This record gives sequence, structure tokens and C-alpha cells, in this order.
Amino acid sequence: MTGFTDPQAVARYAEGPVRQVPGFHGLQQMTTVLLAEHAPADGNVLVVGAGGGLELKVFAEGHAGWRFVGVDPSAEMLALARSTLGELAARVDLHEGYVDTAPEGPFDAATCLLTLHFLPAPERLHTLREIRRRLRPGAPLVVAHHSFPQSEPEKTRWLQRYAAFAAASGVPFANAANAIAAIGSKLPALSPEHDEALLHEAGFEDVALFYAGFTFRGWVARNPG
Repeated sequence: MTGFTDPQAVARYAEGPVRQVPGFHGLQQMTTVLLAEHAPADGNVLVVGAGGGLELKVFAEGHAGWRFVGVDPSAEMLALARSTLGELAARVDLHEGYVDTAPEGPFDAATCLLTLHFLPAPERLHTLREIRRRLRPGAPLVVAHHSFPQSEPEKTRWLQRYAAFAAASGVPFANAANAIAAIGSKLPALSPEHDEALLHEAGFEDVALFYAGFTFRGWVARNPG
């Protein structure tokens, strides 16, 4: 997974997702709703890719009884998460590292938002399996990330639409064009069908698409039990 270590990039992080992820705030709200379907009022939630703290803040504000474990490979992003959370940080235990660094749990729910697209398929499968291993039976997982067709001309069409959205949201067009060039050539993104198959292969059930925004997709799934 790519770590965010550039201080300027970290400082700008909070404004980026709103401009670059269609329905970013709605995605966080929907994730909270999906977690609450199964997580108890005093639930313990695992957040993989927690750097920045944006979703942690939404989750913590929405459910005062939940506690959280957040994992991220970037020390700089974890520092930003602590700043973002403020007093809410008292309910969050942050760990620098990857999913293998996370405590064994068991957890009542888990999320991995805007993170899995950094991982090639084998590492992605490993991450999903390790998350599931840490979940209680019946606990939900919510994931969302870049996931779009990998064959042409559909791949280019959706990347261009994503660039147009970013530009319309205030990202300079040259930056948006550079971004889709990098996403298309360097990011190990998968097709939605492949992403969904990996969730099943990792052992999850009730896999369902709940979010789609240009090049992004989001699924909710449950640990069997």
C-alpha cells in the first residue's frame, strides 16, 4: 500500500477526497448505516487504512458507544488522524502498519475505504482474509475503492468521466488528467467483477454493491455465522 509521507500532501489530504470521490460524505454516512445494522451500541470497529481520520470522525460522532482500532502504514497520516479526531481520539487506538499489525479482535465490524485499490490482487485477498479472521461471526465489512472495467474502451471512458468530475469539483484539469494517467497505468485497480469475487474468495457472504460513483465501487459483506 502506498504511504502518504509528503508533508504537503498530508496537509492537503482533507480537501482531496471531497473533490475526487463522488458522494464522499454520503459514502461515509452510508457506511455508518451499514455498520450499525449489525454492530452493537458498544461495538468495537476495525478501520483499515485509517490515516487522515475522516471516516473515523464520522463513525465516532454518529455512535457515541463505539470504540475503534485504526491501522495505517503512514505515521504522518496517523498524526493527521489524531488532529482530525480531537477529543474523539480517546475512543480510538491507532496502529502504524498493515492489516497484520491489527489486534486479533474479535471486532464487531470493519471498514476499508479508499485503500484496497493500492494493493495487487494477491495482497488484496490476504488483507480481506485477515480482516475476516478478526471479525465476530455475522459482523459486517464495508469496502469502497477504485473499481472499474479493465478492458478497452470502457476503461478509458470511465477514467475520462472521473477526470471530468474532479475538474468540475475544482481540481485543475491538468492535475486531473495526470491523475487518470497514473491510475490507468500504475494503480493495480481491478474490475468490479474481480473485486466482488475476491470478497467471496476471502470467505465473506451476503456480498452486495451499495455504492457506485464513476470509477469507484463500494460493497458490504458479512463474516459467516
